[in-house]
Amino acid sequence: MNVAANDRVIALEGVTNLRDYGGYAAAGGARVRRDVLFRSGHHHVATDDDLLAVASLDLQSIIDLRGNDERERQPSLRPDGCNAEVLFFDGETAGLAPHLEAAEGALDEAGAYEAMERLYSRLPFRDNLIWIMRRYFEILSEGRGASLVHCHAGKDRTGMAVALLHHALGVHPDDAMEDYLLTNEVADLDARVANNRETARRKYGARDDATIRVLMGVDPRFLEAAYKALRDEYGSVDAFLRTVLLVDDERMEALRLHLLER
Repeated sequence: MNVAANDRVIALEGVTNLRDYGGYAAAGGARVRRDVLFRSGHHHVATDDDLLAVASLDLQSIIDLRGNDERERQPSLRPDGCNAEVLFFDGETAGLAPHLEAAEGALDEAGAYEAMERLYSRLPFRDNLIWIMRRYFEILSEGRGASLVHCHAGKDRTGMAVALLHHALGVHPDDAMEDYLLTNEVADLDARVANNRETARRKYGARDDATIRVLMGVDPRFLEAAYKALRDEYGSVDAFLRTVLLVDDERMEALRLHLLER
């Protein structure tokens, strides 16, 4: 895919993986609204031009899925005059950024895939992450205007949250997966491998760059592992949304009212 030709991607210098995750067809002939749903990695090294671009999104809500340690080490920069409400969990949502956490014991490429699948199978059950994901769905159901959801790299916690929203809105699974996998096209994986090479090799035993690349990217089997875990535990993804994330019929209707158009 030619990312430059993809109008949902907003290419910036210091903010990675910023894009509009609306625009997909939904059930019943509807379509997810554009210009109200954005996702990205952290904004710690945003340039002045990046901040101007973020300001132009007119964000009303920012949902930061990172934990306290991540936010303190890499606080996100905000545009001057930013009035968006920033929501986060006051605690930890991951021991490390999930892609690094998954690296422990992954000595080769095959082990890295297995580690990431294990990570995703546990990701939806983290109590602290559940808390902030409930707030994510609550805020979106209120129709406050444009929102941004992000974590460290904008691929694992953010990827799961966005995929669950797409599911709730009736986006076809193939389109939801396309959005999830867009991280591999948008993110500079070579740079991410280089930036994380020494840590992953020294601390987590990652054998080579192919192993690290698995940890830095996304793959269909990762998201599928999360969905399988949800089906095994709750019977369906819909049941998880209702019973755990509190997306009942009323909230579901509100989400569709504010986020879908015909």
